[in-house]
Amino acid sequence: MKAALLPGRGVVKVAGDGARNFLHGLVTADMLALAPGTARFCALLTPQGKIIADFIVAEAQAKDGGGFFLDVERTLGAPLVAKLNMYKLRAKVIVEDLSEVLGVLAAWDGAGTAKQGLSYADPRLPALGLRAMLPPHLAATAAAELGATPVDAGQYEAHRIALGVPQGGADFSYGDAFPHEADMDQLGGVDFAKGCYVGQEVVSRMEHRGTARSRAVPVRYDGTAPAAGAAVTAGDRQVGTMGSSAAGRGLALLRLDRVNDAMAQGESLAAAGVAIHPVKPDWARFAFPGEAKAAE
Repeated sequence: MKAALLPGRGVVKVAGDGARNFLHGLVTADMLALAPGTARFCALLTPQGKIIADFIVAEAQAKDGGGFFLDVERTLGAPLVAKLNMYKLRAKVIVEDLSEVLGVLAAWDGAGTAKQGLSYADPRLPALGLRAMLPPHLAATAAAELGATPVDAGQYEAHRIALGVPQGGADFSYGDAFPHEADMDQLGGVDFAKGCYVGQEVVSRMEHRGTARSRAVPVRYDGTAPAAGAAVTAGDRQVGTMGSSAAGRGLALLRLDRVNDAMAQGESLAAAGVAIHPVKPDWARFAFPGEAKAAE
């Protein structure tokens, strides 16, 4: 088992008598069904359905003080607090950015339990392992309890990328991507059976009409990794943008229809002069480029 403290992650706490209903009415996951010891992957959206912030929510046990803890991109902590406070109105909740005192530890490639901090299974994919929100100075102790070997965050990033799981800010832009484009619908980040939340009408319409034209797609490449932000091209046409990459695997935000047309015409894809090849992950349920051709 391996464990890494993720310096790019922070923690926001939402607590108070009205916290559960407050979050339930705002985010894409069902907070009414969340129980201590479990976690939900979700996002806060604009009214137009674009992702403001995506995060994993875990609930603390009542004996530990209760409250909901949001495992979020560290740079989004303060803006997320401000946005949630804007929605607070008369709700009996307190929203705090605790990123200066709490960090996030990820552990994968094994099983174990840790007593340190608030731990939870990553709700996106079992292969992503466990996570824990805890004071950073306790990370080594938690890793020892798990029987895990401490490694640097780069190894976790390579693991995430190999699994094809997008990360905000690297594989899609906050404020400019819909949940479907970030594969949140594939990774348990959207509950299509729950009631209303901010941006819900747009997201539901995309789901029922199948109108997600772009998605973050896993790719493989040989040699030097294409730079993040590089245009993905087919011939002289741009069909997407390269995201994060490591050890021959990466993610790219691709226009699926354009990529499918290019592949049907026998055209290859490239980013910054490096050939890339889409690779369908086991968790993907959407129509993948080239599948129709492969079935003929």
